[in-house]
Amino acid sequence: MNYKRTVLSLALACSLSGAPPAHIKTAAELAPAIARVDQLFASEYAKDNLASVTAGIISGPDLVWTKSYGLADIENKTPATKDSEYRIGSITKQFTAVMLLQLVAQGKVHLSDPVEKYYPDIRNVANAFPHAPPITLVQLATHTSGLDREPGDTETYLTGQVADWEKTLHAALDHTRFAYEPGTHYFYSNIGYAILGAALARAAGETYIAYVQEHIIGPLGMTHTAFEQTPAILSNLAKGYILKSGKADGGPSAKDLRDGRGYKIPNGALFTTVGDLAKFVSFEMGDGPEAILKKSILDDNRTRVNSSDGTLSSGYGIGFMLSRQGDLISVGHGGSVAGYVAGAYFNPPTHTGVIFLRNAAGQGFRPDLIMKVLAEISK
Repeated sequence: MNYKRTVLSLALACSLSGAPPAHIKTAAELAPAIARVDQLFASEYAKDNLASVTAGIISGPDLVWTKSYGLADIENKTPATKDSEYRIGSITKQFTAVMLLQLVAQGKVHLSDPVEKYYPDIRNVANAFPHAPPITLVQLATHTSGLDREPGDTETYLTGQVADWEKTLHAALDHTRFAYEPGTHYFYSNIGYAILGAALARAAGETYIAYVQEHIIGPLGMTHTAFEQTPAILSNLAKGYILKSGKADGGPSAKDLRDGRGYKIPNGALFTTVGDLAKFVSFEMGDGPEAILKKSILDDNRTRVNSSDGTLSSGYGIGFMLSRQGDLISVGHGGSVAGYVAGAYFNPPTHTGVIFLRNAAGQGFRPDLIMKVLAEISK
């Protein structure tokens, strides 16, 4: 038994139960808190006021506030707006996790199923532990499979068009290794989530991208969200920058867009807007359409948490990060990709959430900002 995981799950079960709050606050009721949140974001942005950040506050089913600070395109002095498109990196993992939960609910897979049942290619991973049982779907989803974070010779597998991502993943498996014996440690693995996406696609009998678009993105009405840089997305894309020594370099992000994501599709490829991502956060809080996934399943999913730092103050479940400061709980995910950082988190008891989308990476926007914002809006 994983003692730390069991203790963390029991300790947080009540806070994470997702029971409906007595009252979901309106924008008017949140106005004083939103004014303070505005100050927090403005102050954080002022520390390195290059490029932009777009922020949003969610209460129940609604995006009750959003504001953009700075420029989506520095060279052309184009201001960021609520319609600006950003890349959200690893927040994509949450969509892969929902796919897993949907297939479990449909009886097409089981959390304890061995990955090789659907994706025998996993056997190509080197240095498997001879006496360990095959890794499972739930181990991939919770980063307890023992797989390394990335394949060896990583750069080789970070290029290639979206349509070819599974071929790139297959080629990377020969250069992927186990960092730990399966089931014994939490260890964040990007390659693990790519394998999970590939296995689930085979179980569903659909391509990964088509499945997520048809069964999650489409039903949520996320009309400005996609895995590829469509003309519509490019027309509103906030240009990504790397910040260093007070300067913004758009070169690495532009190159990443040209070269493609390689195998990093189920773990980091989505483009979206604050309005679209708010719909997903509302759904995750249990305030979205139950036709996608029943609220009871989402509530139950938040009781599966592995301690990620040994202190019981943070953890990882199926597709979500968790942090705890006193009685304040934050559930969600962060993401980063060349020139972009993003976060989407919520407080389960109060059904309030926060989003930030930033087209600059390298400086600023510390993790404690999210807890400060949640503390304001969840009072």
